[in-house]
Amino acid sequence: MSASIAIQVLPEAENDLQLCQRVDAVIDYIKSTGLHYEVGPFETTIEGESYDQLMDIAKECQHVAIRAGAPKVSAYIKVVYRPEGEILTIDQKIGKYRRD
Repeated sequence: MSASIAIQVLPEAENDLQLCQRVDAVIDYIKSTGLHYEVGPFETTIEGESYDQLMDIAKECQHVAIRAGAPKVSAYIKVVYRPEGEILTIDQKIGKYRRD
């Protein structure tokens, strides 16, 4: 892995049900990319080999939330990028804390 992002998408919604439906649409999109990802209670982390691909995914997440009915969307994005070499993976960072 040479890049990862953590993205928190906050679509505007009238109630919690709408909010969850819009966030679910974004997570479904992330799943459809085929990249390794992990959903957390506040953000979703996505790993990839291409910084540009991850930035395109982050951008598309906004469009997905709007298409799901949000009149406005905010997002917080964290990026780790190492063009030459590897970064720590999701599993390396949190694997020992998982309850299976």
